[in-house]
Amino acid sequence: MALGGGSFTVQNKELPGAYINFVSAACANAALSERGICTMPLELDWGVEGEVFEVSGEELQKNSKEIFGYDYGHDKLKGLRDLFLNARKLYAYRVNGGGAKAANALAEALYGGVRGNDLSISVAVNADDEKLFDVITLLDGARVDVQTAAGTEELVPNKFVKWKKGAALSAAASLPLTGGENGEVTGGSYQAYLDKIESYSFNVMGSAASDETVKRLLVSFNRRMREEMGVKFQLALYRCAADYFGVVSVQNSVKDSGFGEGSLVYWAAGALAGCGINRSLQNRVYDGGFKVDTDYTQTELKKAVGSGQFILHKAGAEVRVLADINSMVTPSDTQGQVFRENQTVRVMDQIANDIAVLFSTKYLGAVPNDKAGRVSLWSDIVKHHRQLGEIGAIEDFSDSDVTVEQGEDRKSVVVTDKITVANAMSKVYMTVTVA
Repeated sequence: MALGGGSFTVQNKELPGAYINFVSAACANAALSERGICTMPLELDWGVEGEVFEVSGEELQKNSKEIFGYDYGHDKLKGLRDLFLNARKLYAYRVNGGGAKAANALAEALYGGVRGNDLSISVAVNADDEKLFDVITLLDGARVDVQTAAGTEELVPNKFVKWKKGAALSAAASLPLTGGENGEVTGGSYQAYLDKIESYSFNVMGSAASDETVKRLLVSFNRRMREEMGVKFQLALYRCAADYFGVVSVQNSVKDSGFGEGSLVYWAAGALAGCGINRSLQNRVYDGGFKVDTDYTQTELKKAVGSGQFILHKAGAEVRVLADINSMVTPSDTQGQVFRENQTVRVMDQIANDIAVLFSTKYLGAVPNDKAGRVSLWSDIVKHHRQLGEIGAIEDFSDSDVTVEQGEDRKSVVVTDKITVANAMSKVYMTVTVA
């Protein structure tokens, strides 16, 4: 990261940047940035290797074959369809890249992976010029590219194969590509992903992995980024008792054959990222494509909430989110019970990210640290918080809740900020007196 960021204990930071603490109250162009951005490390049969690549919901629908190797409606894309029910953008990374590329005498698959074995090449003499050939690329027998040429040196790479120059063309009904293999997934694969994704901005990272070593690696990354680098995002994992408000532990398994039991994380990650800061996922209907295991008793559901589990339950004919909570179960003097609520974390992260961007783009190195400069920063923060109040994300905000003062050196400012998150209703206690 080019700038400093994170939390502070004393005013001794060396790098310029925004250092923001969130603490609980004692128990008794200041625009709001958009949400809906996810990142996930994925095991894929096809696609970009060694790099983070961006996908939108629209691109998934229109270009899923080129990006992931399968039609939009294919079972292999069920998890991604679930994610994009609520997310608007995904930064994906293929953790099983580096595998063998399928090939034949004429062409080699553009990417490694088993999906390349479903490609084939058909060559036919051109109907108008017998010296030319129509070279057709097929995926699962469906045409995805057609070119006309006298030899392979005239062919240009398409979205699925690159051609072997100098190969002779002759009529052939079908020349399958073979030898494609997925790469091996290792701890190094996930570390490579984390190294790449560190410079991106997103709301939620998700992983459906069941491996405990992988989950520990991701939790450690989440803590470091939140607390040391000032990069605020939540991490959605399958059954991870992290006891940390940055981590959401998705409890339910899925019962679909051929899918990892943690595949509900796709939907959860998208829903968490896409949820507005003035909204809660509590009681949200699961509208995805998996068969979710909701076989829990009332006692088990109560225990799940107490254990910091993000759990779905059966409510009549529908499957709904029981409580929009994270894995935190041990409050402290500075981080109380309110930190268990994901809506609280969303508001905190919104403030941290927005004010950090505001400071680094408008004030850092540009505005003098005098009374007028500090008043300007105060005004921008107040304006930002008023917007939060207008949409119902926070309540009872007063301009006096924000103060901006000079820090211990002439280059620093100290901001004190007080907010009350307006969490959604979750319980009603009603007494009816009947005469």
